[in-house]
Amino acid sequence: MTGFRPRFEIWWSQRARRDVREIGDFIARDKPEAAMRWASRIMDTVGRLEMFPSSGRSVPEIGRDDLREIILEGYRIVYQIRGEAVIVLTVFEGRMRLDKQAVDDNASE
Repeated sequence: MTGFRPRFEIWWSQRARRDVREIGDFIARDKPEAAMRWASRIMDTVGRLEMFPSSGRSVPEIGRDDLREIILEGYRIVYQIRGEAVIVLTVFEGRMRLDKQAVDDNASE
């Protein structure tokens, strides 16, 4: 079948789920509607990784092909490609450097 691309499974680490919840709560303090839109865009962006897992760039601090990131509205979404899965490791403010513990914590998941 031409044009067929396998779908990758999307998994969220506990840390990434917590990150999105905490950032959303912070945004919602002033603008609840903006927080909902932000969370929706995060989910939509990550959802595209099912079809295009390599679309993000390599994480500069790590320099490994399996660790990638997408920048969205000033936030970094860091994920790992593992087999037929994409694992979202962490989401954080884009001016910050990656906490390498986020990668280490998920090495065995």
